[in-house]
Amino acid sequence: MDDAGNVGQYSSLAIGTDHFPVISYYDGTTSALKVAHCTNEDCSGVKTLTMVDSADNVGQYSSLAIGETYGYPVISYYDATNQALMVVHCTSVDCTEFDPPTMVDDAGNVGQYSSLAIGTDGYPVISYYDATNQTLMVVHCTRADCTEFDPPTLVDDAGNVGQYSSLAIGGDGNPVISYRDATNTSLKLVHCTNGDCTSVDAPMTVDNSGNVGQYSSLAIGTDGNPVISYRDSTQKDLKVAHCTSVDCSGGQTLTVVDSDGNVGNYTALAIGGDGNPVISYRDATNRALKVAHCTNKDCSGGQTLTMVDNDGNVGNYTALAIGTDGNPVISYRDSTNKDLKVAHCGTVGC
Repeated sequence: MDDAGNVGQYSSLAIGTDHFPVISYYDGTTSALKVAHCTNEDCSGVKTLTMVDSADNVGQYSSLAIGETYGYPVISYYDATNQALMVVHCTSVDCTEFDPPTMVDDAGNVGQYSSLAIGTDGYPVISYYDATNQTLMVVHCTRADCTEFDPPTLVDDAGNVGQYSSLAIGGDGNPVISYRDATNTSLKLVHCTNGDCTSVDAPMTVDNSGNVGQYSSLAIGTDGNPVISYRDSTQKDLKVAHCTSVDCSGGQTLTVVDSDGNVGNYTALAIGGDGNPVISYRDATNRALKVAHCTNKDCSGGQTLTMVDNDGNVGNYTALAIGTDGNPVISYRDSTNKDLKVAHCGTVGC
């Protein structure tokens, strides 16, 4: 997709209203936020590459979603120079046109591990890490372009929490967030009880069996409950947690999905066209991009593991979405060549 310099870190992928993939990522050469837009479903055709923000050192921890109001991409990301959370709203489907970026929060060192979704009101809601206070934060925008927003909300401050946050809109229409508790080396989840996250249920510890919770990625299953992929650093495994309620208070099923070597970095989970989770991640042993496809909704019934790309040192910073054909599309970094790559699967399980 892009081989102009040192590119491809912190990628985030969504399917645009034109049915084609659009990807935000960090350009390490110019310290900028870039967007790549494909002109066909597998990204093999002509693509458009746009530098969306190059003011200071910006673009790490990007998270892209398609807005409901206009159908254009909206992206949250970290401004490392000002240690702030930023949002940029595109005014075209390919992001060749965009509004001026908005600084949403600059109270301390904030904005790492951002995760953006579109709420039921049509406006973006973003989870992120406050590194100064070591807390999980959420901000709700009150305009589609995030030029206006509610005051940021402190969601969890019990220890050093909030890294690797992943936000989705639950079956009840309210945000739900997975994240890491670094103090207790565990995976946590918090469920908001309203659309702007000013009110939340008690945060739940989902898994505390060892050093777990890095690279969490959350999606809402066909039953309306959260499904989370993440890394078990103690065992060097890929794991999946499936909650039996929207807030995970009803318990969860924990499954080791891949334990073959050193695996589970940079996970990205989506619900496939068959209704079951599909997960992209890095296999550090083979320096490869892998995909796990579960055979049931909670991944307890087994899975198919596929090595999608092992040409060089690849598979960092994976992002996955389900294309209009029902099959996964994955963006990731080729660290050997310092490129952004895309893989389009020919089946639901890759």
